[in-house]
Amino acid sequence: MKRLRISNRGLVISLIVLFCLTIAITFLTPLERTLGGNLRLVYLHGAWVWTGIATFCAAGIFGLIALLLRNQTLHGWSRAAGWTGLCFWVTYLPMSLAVMQINWNGLFFDEPRWKVPFTFAVIGILLQAGLLFINSPWVTSISNMIFASALMFNLMRMDSVLHPDSPVFSSGSSGIKMIFILLLTTAILMSAVISYLWIRYIPLKVSIQPEKEK
Repeated sequence: MKRLRISNRGLVISLIVLFCLTIAITFLTPLERTLGGNLRLVYLHGAWVWTGIATFCAAGIFGLIALLLRNQTLHGWSRAAGWTGLCFWVTYLPMSLAVMQINWNGLFFDEPRWKVPFTFAVIGILLQAGLLFINSPWVTSISNMIFASALMFNLMRMDSVLHPDSPVFSSGSSGIKMIFILLLTTAILMSAVISYLWIRYIPLKVSIQPEKEK
C-alpha cells in the first residue's frame, strides 16, 4: 500500500487557502460596543500568539521524544517546529503594537505582556540562527526543550498592567469564543503545513559515521 504523499505545490496551496480562511474568519468576528471593528485584530493577534506558544511546545515535545527514541525524523520535526513557532512569534509582535496603539492610544513598552514576548523573540532568533549553523540534531532538540520550558515558566508567572487576563473566555459572547477557536484552529493548521514545508525544503543533515573496516 502506497503512502499518501502531498506535493510541495499542494502544501503551498493548502497554506494559501488556510491563510485566506483565517482572514475571512477574522472579518466574521462579532463587533463589540467599545472596540468595534478593532476587536478583529485583537482576536487575530491572540490566536497568532497562542499558535506560537503551541508550536514552541510541540518543538520541545518532539525534541524530548527524539532524544528518548533516538529518532532522526523527530529531531527534524523539532527543528522545523522551532523555526515555525518563531515565525508566528515574531509576526505577532507588530500585531501587538497595533493593538496597543488602537486600544490604549499609545505604546506601553513596560507592559509585561509585551516585554516578555519581545525578550523571547530576540532570544529565539539568536538561538535558532545558532542552531541552524551548528546543525546538530540532539543540540537542537535539547535547546528547543529548554526554550519551550523557559517560555512557559515565564508566561505562567507573568503579570499584566493594562492587558486583560483573558479577553476571549471572559467574554459572555459564545460567538466570539467560537470565532476565536476557529481562528486558532486555522492558525495551528498553518503552523503544521509550514513545519512540513520546512522539512521538505531544508532537510536535517545527519552526519554519517564511516563504516568500520571488517
